[in-house]
Amino acid sequence: MIQEAIEEARRLAHENRLEGKDLSDLDSLEDEEDEDFLESYRQKRLQELSVLSKKSIHGSVYPLSKPDYQRDVTEASNNGPVFVHLASTLSTNVESRVLAQLWRQAAEEYGDIKFCEMPASRAIEGYPEKNCPTILVYKNGDIVKQIVTLMTVGGPKMNMLQLDNLLVEVGAVKENDMRVLKRRREAEDAEEERIVSKGIKSSSDRRKQDEDDDDWD
Repeated sequence: MIQEAIEEARRLAHENRLEGKDLSDLDSLEDEEDEDFLESYRQKRLQELSVLSKKSIHGSVYPLSKPDYQRDVTEASNNGPVFVHLASTLSTNVESRVLAQLWRQAAEEYGDIKFCEMPASRAIEGYPEKNCPTILVYKNGDIVKQIVTLMTVGGPKMNMLQLDNLLVEVGAVKENDMRVLKRRREAEDAEEERIVSKGIKSSSDRRKQDEDDDDWD
């Protein structure tokens, strides 16, 4: 049974080896992959891009005002998830600055999702600065997720990988969304490269140490 599970995992990994690759990545594999198989994936990507293009009606972070909050957030969430950043007004709040940057990047990449931002003190009178930034996720008129500060999602080191995970968790995008898969694959490749580089450096350091020892002998 274990062997069968291993073989099945290998089979799935082979079948899904092109998941997360964009059109330029596919073009670079023309000499490595079967032409028909590659073309089927290329058509799949083009179809996915066409669907995303039609859904991409946003593309930037919406500034919110209290009088329009009901319309722009609560009611708008009936047409799709809305992500709200209740931001700090203090420039010293590093987490809020980090989230603002991630919000802008996410809004550009996920044009099919609505990202909004508003100073927390204007949204809720007397809202504690220590609770900033706060992330609110609305769906179908209700708050379905609330994150107070970034402590549980990476803190000041939060990046797009964590934000992707949040989007998947609340159902804003699917686990196999090409944008999510591409970033995860890039992160895995970068980690593998880091490990290899570290191994090469360690080997080089050991060799140098051995040479130094020989010199002393």
